[in-house]
Amino acid sequence: MRFAHFAHVWGKLGMTPQQRYEQLWRELGLADECGFDYGFCVEHHFRPDESWMSAPTMYAVAAGARTKRLRLGAMGYIAALHEPLRLAEEIAIADQMTGGRLEFGLVPGIWASYFEPFGVEFGNRREVTLETARFLTTAYTNGGKIDFDGTLMHHHGFALAVNALQQPHPPMWMETRDPATLAFCAEMGFHTGYFFLFRRDEAYQRYAPYLEAWKAHGHAGVPNIAYSTVVYVDETDEKALRIAKHHAGAAYRGFFDPTDDPAELRRSQEESAAYFHTRGEPGAAEIILNMLDPDYLVENELVLIGSPETVARKLERWAAEGTFNTFFGEFNFGQLGEDDLLRSIRLFGTEVIPRLRGYEPF
Repeated sequence: MRFAHFAHVWGKLGMTPQQRYEQLWRELGLADECGFDYGFCVEHHFRPDESWMSAPTMYAVAAGARTKRLRLGAMGYIAALHEPLRLAEEIAIADQMTGGRLEFGLVPGIWASYFEPFGVEFGNRREVTLETARFLTTAYTNGGKIDFDGTLMHHHGFALAVNALQQPHPPMWMETRDPATLAFCAEMGFHTGYFFLFRRDEAYQRYAPYLEAWKAHGHAGVPNIAYSTVVYVDETDEKALRIAKHHAGAAYRGFFDPTDDPAELRRSQEESAAYFHTRGEPGAAEIILNMLDPDYLVENELVLIGSPETVARKLERWAAEGTFNTFFGEFNFGQLGEDDLLRSIRLFGTEVIPRLRGYEPF
């Protein structure tokens, strides 16, 4: 198995953004020392009450200057919000600056509120994401020469000033549970993954065809399939729950409208749940309705809180039932204190990762 420190870089009470970023570098420095494989971040916009990470390339370069081993990057870029040529240049230079430690994901985005201020169309975001992926792989594998004719973009007759260091290109991800997109990822050799909103007991039906298609397309080894949720590790289960359980209930508050009115908050949850019903995902709709209830999250094993022994045992079982071999752990959530945060990262790195390093769920 492989392991990532995953960060929304949520805002923290009493911290300025600069202070929050400095805390992030302490987290990543410790993760680097303790054997984590990756450091990944999101791309979110225009929610000062939620994520303070709207520039993932800057995250990767700054993190690269403060770490030695971690592979770093965006998980992922909201493709439609980036001019493809500019994104190709940024990723290539970031790969050079990090010494070939860059990995990156592309996502279509699910919140229209991110698109409106940019004046970008929301309805065709999936098509833009797939075409951007094809464009980037073409540019990097063609020695940096730009020669691309797609449905939405056409570029010819020039070259990147700096190509990516890793060849044929930095490892690419597209986290999705959509069958058609998974087929595309298998064709292209892209890693994938999913968030805890998608029930683990339903995952095999989506990802088994992806694994078979990966082999059929002749890609070497096995792909990474990631699973993401919040995690807290402490010396005992009792201590871990006492410290982190209520923070887990607040971790994903930013998924909903910023309001102090309980009725408005519930209405926001119900609107999100209705969206997942339209996608044919009633399990995700149920989780959305209960996402702020820490008892529900713990009882339904949607967050990972406990001693190193408990966390390792659960994670091994979850990986088998959920068809994933890479864990994206969100360690800094709610208003968890820094001493507790760093102790959790250290215990995970020194006591959980060694127990699972040799385990391969598929």
